[in-house]
Amino acid sequence: MDIGPIWRAMLRNKAGFILIALQIAVTLTILVNAFGIIQESTDKISAESGIDEANTFTLASVLFTDYEREQRKVLIDEDLDLIRNTPGVVNAVASNSFPLRQGGWSMSLALEPGNQTAESVSTAIYFVDEHGMEAFDLGLVDGRNFLPEQVTWDDPDDNTWPAYALITEELAKEIWPDETVSYVGKTVFINDDDPVNIVGVVDKMQSPWPNWDNVVERSMLVPQRRPSEFVRYIVRTEPGMRDQLMPEIEAALAASNKDRIIRDVNTMDHTRKLAYVGDSAMIKILGFVVLLLTIITALGIVGLTSFNVSRRTRQIGIRRALGATKPAILRYFLIENSIVSAIGLIAGAALAIGLNIAMVEAFALEPLAWYVIPIGMLVLFIVGQFAVTGPARRASNISPAIATRSG
Repeated sequence: MDIGPIWRAMLRNKAGFILIALQIAVTLTILVNAFGIIQESTDKISAESGIDEANTFTLASVLFTDYEREQRKVLIDEDLDLIRNTPGVVNAVASNSFPLRQGGWSMSLALEPGNQTAESVSTAIYFVDEHGMEAFDLGLVDGRNFLPEQVTWDDPDDNTWPAYALITEELAKEIWPDETVSYVGKTVFINDDDPVNIVGVVDKMQSPWPNWDNVVERSMLVPQRRPSEFVRYIVRTEPGMRDQLMPEIEAALAASNKDRIIRDVNTMDHTRKLAYVGDSAMIKILGFVVLLLTIITALGIVGLTSFNVSRRTRQIGIRRALGATKPAILRYFLIENSIVSAIGLIAGAALAIGLNIAMVEAFALEPLAWYVIPIGMLVLFIVGQFAVTGPARRASNISPAIATRSG
């Protein structure tokens, strides 16, 4: 089909076609960048924390009566004995935090003492005992776990950092990017000049902060116990036993000591949901915006085509009287819409790339995958062709006699 008449007809109503092309361009720009954000957020939400989330729950013990330091130590030991000896419990540990909790400790590590500069590496800190690895279900890829004699209680009169640590593989690669043999036995410095010897490397353990940019996979486990009034227990159970043991252990701990309350009893599923509530809401909002813009664009194409059909009723009738078939009329409007869509999609692709570059620089987002823009263009093109089909069919059904009388 000769596109000359189609092009000339479009020029006569260029304002309407420019508006639709612009609408398509804006929709594509927002659609593909929103999809990129949704994809990145979805990947983040589904990322494994490194612990046995399905069979783990957490709870906190909060003293409301003044206990001496030694009394608090005894209470923590009694609590852990009670929990660990409960049938169905794999292991338990008292720790300052756990993955996805959104609160905890972080420190900087350096390869030389007193060198806490821009070259230092940030990491999350987990205080645990020798049961920490099994309680969190961490996979050891090199080295060994802490020995019981390496685990100490923190001393308020001694600020020296514990001399041993377990670190995640991601943290090890960040500190020693050129190492190809083993990280075990290496030394880092923390708290300016305290040496820490790496005794083992675990495959994965996320930090407590899921939105901690590219640092979320960097964690260090330290063999130290802290006898505070607020103690957090992480409990890992046999598969299928978690929900049964949660109320049992909560009640047992509450009954064992009346000078405290047991609170914040949560599954890791609940913790994960809370950690990503903002990301989940953003995914829903962006999804709604994309759907709404796509519908508005489709309705705009329907409206413009319907307007053109009503405005060109006589012209269509004359073409029908001169022998134009229904498929030819239908094809005319589909080609017309294809031209408008192509202009809008090409402009939209350029805008989408520009916006993505700006967002990557401003918000440290991942660049769009190469296939996102082509898929977005294809989707919008198909939506546009479907949208124009209805008005185009009505145009193809115009009777030559009725069209002639309308003139």
